[in-house]
Amino acid sequence: MSISQVADRQAITNVLAQHSRGVDRADAGLLADCYHPDGTVDYRFYAGPAPGFAAILCAAQKAGPVTLHRTAQMWIETEGDHAVSESYIMAYASSPGESGPTTQHLICGRYLDRHERRDGRWRMNHRTYVLDTSVNWTGGPEVIGALPALGPLDHHVPTGGHGSADAGIALLAQACAKNPTRGAQTMTHDASTIDAVVSRQQIADLTMAYCRGVDRADEALLAGVFHPDSTIVSGAFNGDGCTFAAEICALVEATYEQTFHSIANQWIEVDGDGAVGETYVIAVSTSRGDEKTDTLTGGRYIDRFERRDGRWAIAERTFVLDWLRSEPSTRDMTGGMYAALDLHGTRGKGDPVYAFGKA
Repeated sequence: MSISQVADRQAITNVLAQHSRGVDRADAGLLADCYHPDGTVDYRFYAGPAPGFAAILCAAQKAGPVTLHRTAQMWIETEGDHAVSESYIMAYASSPGESGPTTQHLICGRYLDRHERRDGRWRMNHRTYVLDTSVNWTGGPEVIGALPALGPLDHHVPTGGHGSADAGIALLAQACAKNPTRGAQTMTHDASTIDAVVSRQQIADLTMAYCRGVDRADEALLAGVFHPDSTIVSGAFNGDGCTFAAEICALVEATYEQTFHSIANQWIEVDGDGAVGETYVIAVSTSRGDEKTDTLTGGRYIDRFERRDGRWAIAERTFVLDWLRSEPSTRDMTGGMYAALDLHGTRGKGDPVYAFGKA
């Protein structure tokens, strides 16, 4: 991997982040700008030109409460001016009950995207949405907490909104205006700094491969992120990485209908051929059985990485549990906003990501 490939990934990452902002702010122009003019989407409820999708979705967004789309672990593979990516998305939304109270939704899925660089700028050519699971709560603001009303100034915080009513739009514009732009010079870096930047990206790719390996029960992919003599302490299994891969994939298949591991705020410190890292994770799982349970698990992976013969892999991994929430499963909810979302994630090679192909 070269430094230019890292730069390409960062540019694509910004497009993916902008897409989430466009949806949450109900900004059709911002959303359409993420796609090339001939770009297309397949969200199941809409499959066709991206400009039409942007207009329809943003009109629907404006009619409802503010949403929050958390796009994370953006796996990106580039080849020249083309790229493909898989992004995990956790979206919060609410919908009016068809014949009862409001329902709050935590929707977990993935974006499978194709990108192209034209005239020096990366944009999307096509997006496919894959639904993996959801957790749902009946009730309105009393369930999740109402947004704060305007009170004493020492307790007031900005709140999200649509379009120019969103406080973040003004804050971003203000931040851009304050940044110095005149007389800026291109920085140069020595080889060790460039190597550390590339190494962080390669290590981040390992952590994303781990999540796909567990969620798809892909034993070969999961084993490949560990060195053969690695040590894993996960609670479910303690031992070496290769045995862990076999055991955890068997456990996932036997115990859960699905799992969904979303990682974020990743800190990685590289020192030559060694590195350490801390990665936050929210895992959503649904148990098998007659009385299924949805479990949300919040925790962290504490990792030590080593580069051997030019290849980074995990030498030690420990899972640290921070919080846990379990309740009767609502994953089988299929009506309302879920009715058209019929492209679902699966275990094994039948999952849409494996047919996605190269850049």
